[in-house]
Parts: sequence; structure tokens; C-alpha cells
Amino acid sequence: MFFYLSKVLSHLVMPLAVTSLLLLTGFLLNNTWGKRLRIAAVLLFFFFSNEFIANEVMNLWEVKPVPFNSLTGKFTYGIILTGVTHTDKLPADRVYFQHGADRVVHTVELYKRGFIRHIIVSGGSGRILTGGRREADDVYKALVLMGVPPGDITVERKSRNTRESAVAVAGILQHAPGNALLITSAFHMRRSLACFEKCGAKVTAFSTDFYAHPRYFTPDSWLVPKPDAWVIWHKLVKEWVGIVAYRLSGYL
Repeated sequence: MFFYLSKVLSHLVMPLAVTSLLLLTGFLLNNTWGKRLRIAAVLLFFFFSNEFIANEVMNLWEVKPVPFNSLTGKFTYGIILTGVTHTDKLPADRVYFQHGADRVVHTVELYKRGFIRHIIVSGGSGRILTGGRREADDVYKALVLMGVPPGDITVERKSRNTRESAVAVAGILQHAPGNALLITSAFHMRRSLACFEKCGAKVTAFSTDFYAHPRYFTPDSWLVPKPDAWVIWHKLVKEWVGIVAYRLSGYL
């Protein structure tokens, strides 16, 4: 039940959904409150589409990158959390990556540089109404194509969210102990680390897939509405809602 409620709630509180609802309600109410709601919707539109503001907040939230030359020692495992492929696209004879492909590419680089010896891929299907392929299977296929031997990959394909991945991987590490790098998107790292720590799995963060960019003081970043800003806020709000829901459920 928690899985379904958290998915629905995260969609309802998205900035675009809230702004659209305020605007629609404002037009339906032909009174003072309707006017106030329309004004609020316009103000929210300009706030959430401001690239400079969105980038500043994301830059504060993301867990910073770790240079390869600053990694101390070798790690037994590199743990990839999925959420980076389209599993319902056809034909199904190839892998369709999303924005977060860095999770896979940087893991392969870690492996080939000798920083990790074994890769654990965790993630099934997080969809509510549709199925699709298991993400871990697609990532496994990509890793093998990139030259990682199948014997150096463990696939966990049943988990549906970060909490379930943490529980599943913690169980794997109990039977085959070793130090591990947790590899996921920078905006997702805080919640991921907290989940793994709650499950008793000691991991080291290795952030990938950064949305924030260097600060630009240019007119367009201040004045021109940008669709990318909405994407950043969507990621941030989804994480914040997830953290609140996980804390209320005792997962963190």
C-alpha cells in the first residue's frame, strides 16, 4: 500500500500539477478568490521556471562528485541503483537510456580502473499500472556489452523503490561481505544513503548524473522561463516527498 500511496502523492504535489490546479480553479471561481488563485499560479509559474533559482537549490541539494584520484583504497562492490532506462520501448532488443546513464557509464569506468571488483545492479519495475522489462536486466545487458564479465555482475530485479533495493542489497552483502560504493544520481543520493544505513549496510557515496551546473549571471538565466527548471524542481520535490514519506514509515 505504501508503494502505491507514495507514487500517487508524489505526482499530486509536483510544481506543474499544483500550478495547473491553481490556474484552473482560479478560472472556475469567478470571484476574489479566483483572482487570487490566478495571481498565485502566475507567480508560481515564473518562480518554478526560473533557471537561476532552480539551479541554486539543486546545487545545494546534490551530493558532490568524488574525483577518481581521491578514492582511497579498493572496493569490493559497486552498487548501481536503477531508474535510468525506458523498459517499455520497442523493439526490446536494445537498451534505451534516460538522463541517468552516468550511473552505468561511471560504474564501468570504476570497474575498469580497478576501484571496484564486482557490480551489483538493483531495481525491478517501479510502475503502478504497466509492466515493462525489469530495469536491472537492461542494465546488466548494457554492462556486458561494455565489457564487464557476466561473472562480475549480480542482478537484483525484484525491488520497486529505493527502500526495497536497500533491503535486498543489504541481504546480499550479509552473505558476501565487503566494502561498497553506492552509485546513484546526485539528487537521489541523500535518501539512498539513509536507506542503506537504516538497513545496516555500510556504503560510500559515489554521485553521478548531475543536474546542477556552474552559476551563470546571464540575462536569460534570470529572466527567460526555462523548461529545464521545471525538470529540476520535479526531481527535487519528488525526493523531498520521498524523504518525508520514508521517515513517516520508519524507513529512514
